[in-house]
Amino acid sequence: MSTEPEPGLAPEHTRPCYAEDPIVMTVDGQNFRIRQRAETPGGYDFDWLSGPHDYGFGITRADGCAMALPEMEEAIRNFLAEIDPATGYLKE
Repeated sequence: MSTEPEPGLAPEHTRPCYAEDPIVMTVDGQNFRIRQRAETPGGYDFDWLSGPHDYGFGITRADGCAMALPEMEEAIRNFLAEIDPATGYLKE
């Protein structure tokens, strides 16, 4: 019986940060720069590069795990859904 670990994916809570930090992601024609906060595990800043204002949002996962790219895309879509097209800011 082998005591060597079997190959596979690391548990989610031990996933490393993305090598490309920051990363740039385009979602629904809008460009965002995503930076992981070094001092906050599971914390990210999303800068809206193609928006009408210097604007963005932040997310911190309670479990401290790294976000997967599909999660980042969903977070961006949720943010964009809350933007008032007339002002370019969050709806009131």
